[in-house]
Amino acid sequence: MDDLVSIIMPAFNVEKYIAESIESVLIQTYPHWELIIVDDCSYDLTYKIASEYASKDNRIKVIKQTRNGGVVKARNRAVKEAKGRYIAMLDSDDIWYADKLDSQLLVLKDKECAIVYSSYHKIDENGELLSLVSVPEEVTYATLLKSNYMGCLTVIYDVEKLQKRYFKPMKMSEDYGLWLDILKAVGIAYGVMDSLAQYRVMTQSRSSNKENAVIYQWKIYREREGKNIFKSMYYFTNYTIKGYRRYKSKKLK
Repeated sequence: MDDLVSIIMPAFNVEKYIAESIESVLIQTYPHWELIIVDDCSYDLTYKIASEYASKDNRIKVIKQTRNGGVVKARNRAVKEAKGRYIAMLDSDDIWYADKLDSQLLVLKDKECAIVYSSYHKIDENGELLSLVSVPEEVTYATLLKSNYMGCLTVIYDVEKLQKRYFKPMKMSEDYGLWLDILKAVGIAYGVMDSLAQYRVMTQSRSSNKENAVIYQWKIYREREGKNIFKSMYYFTNYTIKGYRRYKSKKLK
């Protein structure tokens, strides 16, 4: 089906959250989707819960890995299995708003572009709102080097224009690396200003350690992207300033 959206969902020990994530797909106003859940050898009830949903809706497919390989391998397995023209990302502890797919497919078709993203809310482990992450109307490769505006749970891309894109192993921010690679190829991505999703901030998540994230951002400039010391300092300065301003200006009261 030309307009089928393949939704990629890696899952590992998320029995507390995965039902809410799946439900947020089921309520989408756009009905032509498939949800591919790759369970990465969970030892809680994650696989059982996902399988129960799959038994009730044939648009949901659950795959159980034979050994734990991490989020990159789980995402790539789902991408490999995807049949849709469009690929969207949703981690198994995050949530979409009901008009998420409809809103972004409209932009993809109107702009005839390859990739879109949107604003999103951050929530805590209990679902309480923390902040709003607003995004610009468009980003280029150079813009994205200054700040990663493209939250993984908000991105959709067109396979016809980009082919299937696979995540490369990184210590963190493998999605950021993929967006940088895509923008090198297509030049621009478009944003939806409205918040279309909720990103759950986990206390023990890889991205929760701010110091490590800052160090790794520098390594992205110097090692992954091969920028010289002066360009790295320019982008890193923008990264820290923009991150601080976004946090201060959008923090919910």
